Amino acid sequence: MHLSLKTQKKLMPLLFLIPGLLFFAIFQIYPLLKGFQMSFLDWQIMPGRVSEFIGLDNYTRAFKDVVFGRAFKNTLIYTLVTVPGQMMIAMVVAILINSLPKGKTFFRALYYIPVITSWVIVSLLIRYFFQSPNGIVNYFLVEIFHLAASPLPWLRDPTLAFVPILVLGIWKGIGWSMVIYLAALAGVPKELDEASAIDGANGWQNFWHITMPLISPTIVFTMVMLLIGGFNVFISVYLITGGGPRQMTEVMLSYAYHQAFDFLDFGYGAALSYLMAALIITLSFLQIKLLRKPQEIY
Repeated sequence: MHLSLKTQKKLMPLLFLIPGLLFFAIFQIYPLLKGFQMSFLDWQIMPGRVSEFIGLDNYTRAFKDVVFGRAFKNTLIYTLVTVPGQMMIAMVVAILINSLPKGKTFFRALYYIPVITSWVIVSLLIRYFFQSPNGIVNYFLVEIFHLAASPLPWLRDPTLAFVPILVLGIWKGIGWSMVIYLAALAGVPKELDEASAIDGANGWQNFWHITMPLISPTIVFTMVMLLIGGFNVFISVYLITGGGPRQMTEVMLSYAYHQAFDFLDFGYGAALSYLMAALIITLSFLQIKLLRKPQEIY
């Protein structure tokens, strides 16, 4: 069968798209649908055993699970601490770099290095820093600054074990937000800054009344993306504390992972992951809906 030249031109892009679409369907869509199916089953991994349909039992079980409640609380704390921390520090850094007459490229690269560094490497590094009694943090606290009489049990004390995770979460994300803010600041018209200076506005007034309204869509975008990342925290928790001590530092994703791959309760683990996904989608939608507004300079 001979196809016309016009038909061949229409089909050619599809031939290039098919491999990517197949890859996406096999490794993204199918696992998502399979996981959703598993969340309604008492999934049995052993060959020959029947996976019984249990409806919403895995979902209702989550709301009665004390450890999952703690994991949700820890995830919320992580997000509420690291997201504002990253955003505020990144904004300050972006403003300072944007005001430099020289060296912007160097400092952009310097602050962006943590972003491209492997989560595994920095998590193990933070774990080494906060070791007790011979970690670097304890050495500075006790020997250099004399802020503590004895080494603190950072990774063994439930009240302290979450601190290294929070520190890593803020430090690693500053560079990403900074680059986004720098791009937004570069789009602010210089004429507005000059006009506000002529009117007698100081630096803070100029930033609050002119710069902030103009870059507010970027701030909302950054907040939504960081919120999604905050609720997806896993590697740092898994490598620094493993969810311990006594499951006190579990987060939603690490708890779902332990349920699925340590206790082989795949149905419950899948249900927990879909509860987390529903929460992230809802919060992201509300953020965009409530925070996005027209740009107004006042």
